[in-house]
Amino acid sequence: MPVVNRIAGLASEMEGWRKHIHANPELGFECHETARFIAERLREFGVDEIHEGIAKTGIVAIVNGQGSGPTVALRADMDALPMQEETGAEYASVTPGRMHACGHDGHSSMLLGAAKYLAETRKFSGRVALIFQPAEEDGGGGGRMVEAGIMDRFDVSEVYALHNAPGLPEGSFMTTPGPIMAAVDTLHIHIKGVGGHAATPQETRDPIPAVIGMVTAIQNIITRNHNPLEDLVISITQIHTGSAENVIPETAYINGTIRTYDPKVQDMVEKRLNEIVKGQAAAYGVEAELIYERWYPATVNNPERAAFAADIAREISGPGMVFWDQGREMGAEDFSFMLNARPGAFLFIGQGDTAAVHQTKYDFNDRIAPVGASFFARLVETALPLERSLKQVEEA
Repeated sequence: MPVVNRIAGLASEMEGWRKHIHANPELGFECHETARFIAERLREFGVDEIHEGIAKTGIVAIVNGQGSGPTVALRADMDALPMQEETGAEYASVTPGRMHACGHDGHSSMLLGAAKYLAETRKFSGRVALIFQPAEEDGGGGGRMVEAGIMDRFDVSEVYALHNAPGLPEGSFMTTPGPIMAAVDTLHIHIKGVGGHAATPQETRDPIPAVIGMVTAIQNIITRNHNPLEDLVISITQIHTGSAENVIPETAYINGTIRTYDPKVQDMVEKRLNEIVKGQAAAYGVEAELIYERWYPATVNNPERAAFAADIAREISGPGMVFWDQGREMGAEDFSFMLNARPGAFLFIGQGDTAAVHQTKYDFNDRIAPVGASFFARLVETALPLERSLKQVEEA
């Protein structure tokens, strides 16, 4: 079954919704206008319930099917990134320094398209919970919504999400059973020495050699403390210190990201970082503090639900357009919190040959919106078939 005809007919509406959200990007949990716009559309569609203000600006909307049954949840993210857009599009961001560089505008429009279709047709039993979440990029909005109790409050039995993927063929899908995206942790190292004149370094305790020693030693964690058959990335992404060529600074700061799949590897990295920071600080006569933050856990698909979702994707795009069991990557996703709470699956939908996400020239491909919305709709209709509901009525 290709794209659902009714959803194909919503293509221009989905594009309009997407471009409105794109032009008005919001960050983190502050997705107030985006949430308001989405809630207005949901009311127009006639969904049965709209619950707003979850995790500050998150929304859960309920669409009831025909008859009793479980609740399947579908999730889209709403937040943008703190970047300056360079697409030149007529609907480009109107807010300097903010842009939808990851396609969350498109994710929201696909889920809105599915919501409109499901509210119109209701060719399913049970219920659908439509989750629109803030702060995927920074803040763990998915986790905050789980902490707010949405899985229990709305009796969710399984949960699914899509993310666009530049480089994959347009309208294709990719997923895998088990782990698909990594856990992400953050390191902060604050170093304090004694500053002074660069001509008299003997009167200082220079933090710069300590920075160099720490960064070098940190890279050795990967090559000397770690099994190369296990996934691990440690990237130092920021070093801040100094203000002039003739001044030895007093302080320095190191920042970086750690990506893993195995909690034992996480524990090893945190232990070694503490040892390195303490040892290097002593070696160079400075004070240093490590702050190690564990953020998103690994995103782990339920194998059975991932296989089910892949079958739905094949119905929509054809067998040759679904890439199954393709392995995992070191990016991270806060949908992981929802998959920790309920079985389900995370899939990538092909964006085609476009700029990569998190680039200033990235833009969501509106041609894939009917594909993604059809996937959501058919998943619901297949997971919650009317036949089951009617059979339950007959047996009663």
